[in-house]
Amino acid sequence: MISILATLLLSLTVALVAAWGALALRYKAPRGAGIIGAALWAALGAACIGAFWCGHLGTGVPIFALAHGLLLIWWQSLRPSNDREWADDVAQTVGGRIDGGVVTLDKVRDFEWRSSSDYTPRWTTRSYDLAQLHSIDMIVSVWDRPSIAHMLISFGFSEDDYVAFSVEIRRDKRQSFSEIGGFFKEFELVVIAADERDIVRLRTNVRREQTHLFRLNFEPAVMRALFLAYVAEANALVREPRFYHTITGNCTTVLYRMLRRIVRRLPFSYRVLLSGYMPEYFYSIGYLDQRYPLEELRALGYVSERGRLADASPTYSTDIRRGIPAL
Repeated sequence: MISILATLLLSLTVALVAAWGALALRYKAPRGAGIIGAALWAALGAACIGAFWCGHLGTGVPIFALAHGLLLIWWQSLRPSNDREWADDVAQTVGGRIDGGVVTLDKVRDFEWRSSSDYTPRWTTRSYDLAQLHSIDMIVSVWDRPSIAHMLISFGFSEDDYVAFSVEIRRDKRQSFSEIGGFFKEFELVVIAADERDIVRLRTNVRREQTHLFRLNFEPAVMRALFLAYVAEANALVREPRFYHTITGNCTTVLYRMLRRIVRRLPFSYRVLLSGYMPEYFYSIGYLDQRYPLEELRALGYVSERGRLADASPTYSTDIRRGIPAL
């Protein structure tokens, strides 16, 4: 009985490790070889498991251990890059320069979107006086499951002068988003800074996602520190690219790490990992308006319809905030 249980446990371990290896090959092997490599790796795992049950542990274990070791050496050799033929909307990553209290951002995205595939690309340089920073908003956009959303953090400097930061996958022209691929080094990480008429309107008007805006209740010093943290994160990615990760390196976990350096004793919650629940997380720790229940804030902050009505208005940012109570 002990021998059978040990063999079963070993078989399950090899099956899980083989599944990881097959997915790693599927998503990172050279184009055209991924599916074949994954199939061959799965077949190797199955053959080794078969050898265990035929009493050939002394053969199956060393063969699989050697093969997995070689796979890990290859996996560790993979390096992220800033030099690929990127999709147009992530072709540039923002960079910032600080001169006293003024931050100049290079490569701020300001696309004119007519559809997801029809647009006029523009990248601009803009300057922001930190003394004029007066608000910070979280914009949450859901396209499918409510537990998974994309989150933008938008900083307001004067009437209708907002810049939104977005931590995203950086895909090349042939790639499309894959949550599973995000676990297996398929994409690089990028920080985009954009005009709201670009990045929010893309979600409200073009993709027609369910989009909500929540005003964050941060002290002015925290707002300034977080703005500078986004700039530092972007500059670091320009110097040294990193892989995107669906759980540990995405729009919410990157924000959480930055905030934790600014706000001591920031609690962790599973909601940080499930990005659609970030409003619940911020409400629970007092960073949303406590005068209203969360569901009322969600209803007041529903900007999808207001964004469609505002469309390409020069006062788009002001228009989508109408009816949202000021802090």
